[in-house]
Amino acid sequence: REVTEGMQSWDTSVSGSGEFRPNDEISIGSRIITRKGSRRIAIEAFKIARTRERKLVTAVHKEAVYRLTCGMFAEECRKVAEEFPDVQFDEIHIDTIAAHLVMDPSQFDVVVTTNQFGDILTDLGAGLVGGLGLAPGLCVGERQAMAQATHGSAPDISGQNIANPYAMIMSGKMLLEWLGQMHNEPKASRAATLMDAAMDKVISEGLVVTRDLGGKASTKEMGDAVSIAIRDVL
Repeated sequence: REVTEGMQSWDTSVSGSGEFRPNDEISIGSRIITRKGSRRIAIEAFKIARTRERKLVTAVHKEAVYRLTCGMFAEECRKVAEEFPDVQFDEIHIDTIAAHLVMDPSQFDVVVTTNQFGDILTDLGAGLVGGLGLAPGLCVGERQAMAQATHGSAPDISGQNIANPYAMIMSGKMLLEWLGQMHNEPKASRAATLMDAAMDKVISEGLVVTRDLGGKASTKEMGDAVSIAIRDVL
């Protein structure tokens, strides 16, 4: 998901908004798509796909309707696809993939799309694997990265010690993976592998999990269980 442009570009801007209301009867929203931003996210998608067994990238857009904005995004994805002949590439419209993800998510591997479409699809994907509590995330730039779970801050359950820590822990794992690759740091990569194995152990055993996973554990209890599991898998 490209996170600096599109309908939600103001999310990461210093000030201002992509929306305005010239009068009480009309509201207007702008959408920013650039070749640079589209190419940048497409390259990252293909790089990721190249490290995976299936080597498949699917670009999601609505070029038939948004011919200029989605059209530019699609054009750049196609150009990048030519630079990665070892990676399969296909395209699908945003409304079509929504149905296909529900019916058969296994047909996709690496999905690349614009900001707002990606915002929606990530939550849909989270629902397919068990909920937002199981959906980690990582925002990656050219030199920096930020771990950020898909669920956000969940203010409705803040301070109750009932949130599933999986997404945040695994977001940290993804950050360690990135650090290991970016800086050729084997210790970071090793730590990520241990976190992955420990979380798999806790989830598969199902003894200390939060209530959204059918358990009775608190946030702290599940987090402590993961810490113990890390020592066990060392």
